[in-house]
Amino acid sequence: MTELEETYERLLAKPGVVFLMGGIDTGKTTAGAELVRRAVDRGISCALVDADIAQSTVGPPTTVGLKFCSGEEDLTPEALLAADELGFVGSISPRGHLLPLVAAVAKLVTRARRNGCRLIVIDTTGFVSGLYGQMLKFHKMELAAPNWILAFERGGELEPLVGIARRFLPAGVVELEVSPDIPARSVDERAAFRERQFAAYFTPNASRWRVKPTVFMPTLPPEFDLALLDGMVVGMEDGAGKCAGIGLLEYDASEDILRMVSPVTRGVRGLRLGSVKIGIDGRSRGPVDFRNLFRTE
Repeated sequence: MTELEETYERLLAKPGVVFLMGGIDTGKTTAGAELVRRAVDRGISCALVDADIAQSTVGPPTTVGLKFCSGEEDLTPEALLAADELGFVGSISPRGHLLPLVAAVAKLVTRARRNGCRLIVIDTTGFVSGLYGQMLKFHKMELAAPNWILAFERGGELEPLVGIARRFLPAGVVELEVSPDIPARSVDERAAFRERQFAAYFTPNASRWRVKPTVFMPTLPPEFDLALLDGMVVGMEDGAGKCAGIGLLEYDASEDILRMVSPVTRGVRGLRLGSVKIGIDGRSRGPVDFRNLFRTE
């Protein structure tokens, strides 16, 4: 039995909140999905919280997604994309978005606990290096309060984080060597996957309707140029603390108005501005600098 197989058995014998961390292309997402699949097969109530906001499998990119899993039908790519709940972060990079990312993870883990899930698997971004990477992972772990932390080690890159986890958290820490057989994806391949996820979310059954400029958070200043929001991804909030989905803003110059493109058409009270722009095909149109957008510090 391999080390990973032994780890699966250990976690399924004593399920709880499992926090996955590792760099890019370390196999943590695949391992997390397999752990959930085995839990489903054994009748263990479980949920997957996907906090990899750039390479999302649960929900669209720019969000943290929660999926309750009770059967194989919940684990297909299509079912995972249709998350049960979302937390809007608005970016495909953790940098500059630590607070909304950590808050979304904590909120969705709480939802899963309240739903009675015995096993909750948290997937995370591959951002593990430097001061910011350490702070991000520490605060995620602190608020999610995992029972287990799986560290997918490659070349000692997780040593600082493993040390932090063992010194500051009561969770059991399991270090796993990354297999050299795991294929590495290029930057272009990762971008192409993200574009496909965006396109799969927006393209089927997307509707368009006019958006008032008074519904945004942050609030738009007087005389704001609405054209600056063309292509921006926004979070669609229901007014009760939940994200109903994401939308894409389109600017109509002929009427000087904004229109929303989204498969979500009901239960929306307000819109949270994101920090990325894309086309309806999912292709990136670049990040958004809020200081320049609002001409403020």
